[in-house]
Amino acid sequence: MNILFLMYPWKNIEPETDTTLRLIHECVVRGHIVALATTSNLTMRDTEASAYCRVFSKELPTSNNIVSFYKKAEFKTLRLPLAGFDSIIMRANPPLDTIALNFLDSVRDDVFIMNDIDGLRIANNKLYTASFDDPDNKFIPVTHVSKTPEYLEEVLRESKTDKMIMKPLDGFGGQGVILVEKAAQKSFHSLLEFYINNGKGGNYVILQEYVEGAEQGDVRILMLNGEPIGAMKRIPASGEVRSNIHAGGRVVKHTLTKNEKALCKHIGPKLVRDGLFFVGIDVINEKLIEVNVQSPGGIMRINKLNNVKLQKKVIDFVENIVNAKEALNIKKTAFRKAIDDAHIN
Repeated sequence: MNILFLMYPWKNIEPETDTTLRLIHECVVRGHIVALATTSNLTMRDTEASAYCRVFSKELPTSNNIVSFYKKAEFKTLRLPLAGFDSIIMRANPPLDTIALNFLDSVRDDVFIMNDIDGLRIANNKLYTASFDDPDNKFIPVTHVSKTPEYLEEVLRESKTDKMIMKPLDGFGGQGVILVEKAAQKSFHSLLEFYINNGKGGNYVILQEYVEGAEQGDVRILMLNGEPIGAMKRIPASGEVRSNIHAGGRVVKHTLTKNEKALCKHIGPKLVRDGLFFVGIDVINEKLIEVNVQSPGGIMRINKLNNVKLQKKVIDFVENIVNAKEALNIKKTAFRKAIDDAHIN
């Protein structure tokens, strides 16, 4: 297969922990032609979408040591048509580059894109959790989104709890997530002004029900084709509200509870319908906090905790989809030939 990873720059990879690198390595080990590009490498010429790619050289043996693989990798730089790839695996970090998705629109019928570009369009921010049907808030905490300070101040003032979580709508990696308390109403107004006005046209802010147990950490669950394939619990550093590893958190082994499995079953079908085949969900006390759809991470840490290789399942899935599409195309070609032959005779 020919596989393009549309991702962040190769130089930004942290080889000891990077999920994308595990996926790339698995593809190279299997003998696929693997190319890398960033969204800024996309181009259009005579209505043909292409990308300036770094293509892995097949002349060197592939090391099983992931760090050695990263350091010794050699590439050829070529401009390649997007339609020539069997699959494009989207791994660019937030925020979403919506213009980049327009380049992919022209090849979406010919190339398997994971995750689907329409799915990325609708799920690239934290509002997506509100699209899951959960009127009783069994799985999803009460969430308010606005860039009107007066409304958000009213929400905090009328909250039944003494504290809530505030975060920017398009943040990632735990950036900008803070705990706000009713007792701090005076400083809350200043915080809102900073969060909302720190951008052209104003930024939307999320104010979310504080889920009890958040101080004990959250659970990252990786979902593939609507099913959970692995999980880990992230414990925040002392005095920190965020569990993200980049915020100093640590990870421990985790087995999904009955309610966490029910949550995955509840949201899985919609994820698949939206073309969001590989996602990471963040769960606190069995409630869905976020759905990460652009470059969900955690494979390396979950692998280490459970002695597994989740990248194999992900690439198996991509291969199965591509092979199924290829088989369908061969069958359709044969059917068309049969009709053409019947017409001639």
